[in-house]
Amino acid sequence: MTTVNPLYRPRRLRRNTAIRQLVQENFFSLNDLIHPIFIEEGLTEAIQLKTLPGVYRYPESQLEAEVKELAALGIKYIMPFGISHHKDSIGSDTWSDEGLLARMIKTIRKAAPDMIIIPDICFCEYTDHGHCGVLCEHGYVNNDETIANLGKQAVTAARAGADMLAPSAMMDGQITAIREALDEAGFEHVSILAHAIKFSSAFYGPFREAVNSELSGNRNAYQADYANGRQAMIEAELDEAEGADILMVKPGTPYLDLVARLRQQTNLPVAVYQVGGEYAAIKFAALAGALDEKAVVKETMIGFKRAGADIIVSYYTKQIAEWLRDGEIDSLSK
Repeated sequence: MTTVNPLYRPRRLRRNTAIRQLVQENFFSLNDLIHPIFIEEGLTEAIQLKTLPGVYRYPESQLEAEVKELAALGIKYIMPFGISHHKDSIGSDTWSDEGLLARMIKTIRKAAPDMIIIPDICFCEYTDHGHCGVLCEHGYVNNDETIANLGKQAVTAARAGADMLAPSAMMDGQITAIREALDEAGFEHVSILAHAIKFSSAFYGPFREAVNSELSGNRNAYQADYANGRQAMIEAELDEAEGADILMVKPGTPYLDLVARLRQQTNLPVAVYQVGGEYAAIKFAALAGALDEKAVVKETMIGFKRAGADIIVSYYTKQIAEWLRDGEIDSLSK
């Protein structure tokens, strides 16, 4: 029998729980998590989404109560998405002070004055064609007309009380247009969480149900090509140069390599969005008994952090908060 006497034994630092905790490199807590929420005009009762079990589309009448519950759970950051019943070809409801976007923000602010409100800034939930901007002939989205409208939408959201904006339309120059519009309107304190690298992804499938999307065609002409990593880095570099405060990669799990590359490229905070398809893959596997849901969610969150993400947008945020409250998972931070 060969005698093995390694000088360094990594297992020494894995010998028991206390030692493992002492040298643990990555952690996450509710302070790292943003909770997305869907609010629909005209609903009378919350609707659980078939493709996202545990996630609901809420009526405006229940938004205040839901936000108070989230705040009581310790959730500090919320990203509202509106499902409009006042759609048109350009999404003009989003720059009305009486529109759904403004009303959602005001309701959240009233319900939880200290909660950080980070609305999605886009048009896909507010246009009758489902695209993220002004649609021209042949299904092409007009970039420059759209960014002018994004500026108007951003100012409306800031005036309603948003703390940070999350533009997701993937138009060239959108961060500059939004930053200039905010500053000119006196909202220089409102920050921008840029969807810097947002891929045209099949993982968004459940989101289409969540926002009742009526999209015809696809968004390949303006969302990033998932085959191109270098091109994605250019997108993020441009957003940083245009004044973004935080850079986000979306989706998350299939693109951890780009999260890691972005972390090396920038000194700005890096965010990642665990999108509907990622959530659904875990949830349905757990419902089938194929895996331990809580263990996999915790492992996945640590994976995002290890790759370099400072911030995680996830449909699991509320459930994680409930698991922590009920002692069903242990503390996630050191």
